Amino acid sequence: MILLSRRNLLALAAVTDIALHARPLPVAAKALASRLQLPPRHLETLLQALVRANILKSVRGPRGGYELARERRRISAVDILHAVQNEQDMENGDSCELIDDVLGPLVEEAGQVFLKQLEQMTVDDFCRLAETKQVTSYPTVGPDFAI
Repeated sequence: MILLSRRNLLALAAVTDIALHARPLPVAAKALASRLQLPPRHLETLLQALVRANILKSVRGPRGGYELARERRRISAVDILHAVQNEQDMENGDSCELIDDVLGPLVEEAGQVFLKQLEQMTVDDFCRLAETKQVTSYPTVGPDFAI
């Protein structure tokens, strides 16, 4: 059972892909969408949320695209998930004692344990695993971050 939404998984995949492919040039959104097998415009809002959260930076121009805003070892999975968290939660005014008093607190506690685990995982970990499994379309060259 996967505990993250498709949007959350896409955000993790997008940042990992950019970390793997952003050198020497930024990753074009069209190339990223192609590698993730998505329509080109599908990622726009996701990428902008990651830029606003200072996980990615956007480079304008004909050779523009996206690159990491900081070192991949300094970006945790939780950072990415917080950046793309849907502001419109599905909460409504309905109340249910079983959910509010029993299930809700248990699921919240389990969620905190899950987030603690994700805090330990970084984009660097994802990149190393992708490279080990040879999931990348071409090897990375040079440093993963420039000032």
